Amino acid sequence: MKPQISNLIKTVSILAISAALTLEAWNLYLHLQNKSLPNSLAPVLWLATVALIVHGIEGAIAAFKASSQGKNPLTYGIYTFFVGTIGLKELSNN
Repeated sequence: MKPQISNLIKTVSILAISAALTLEAWNLYLHLQNKSLPNSLAPVLWLATVALIVHGIEGAIAAFKASSQGKNPLTYGIYTFFVGTIGLKELSNN
């Protein structure tokens, strides 16, 4: 994959996962206040939840794989959580 495309995907992924975390935090805050998000955001919240779960699984895989390669699993796990599959690919290439 070209470096420009890879960097673009990483940037978009970091922004999207950060937005998903923010949306989930907002939803949690509202639930603690006995309120809820507008119904129009329900599909977005569902998509954000799925993205966070998938990225969490990728981060766990990266942490496990980094540990078996003698690298810092926390660093690789967090990095891969935010950038997604590209982080796993980079870890495999090393």
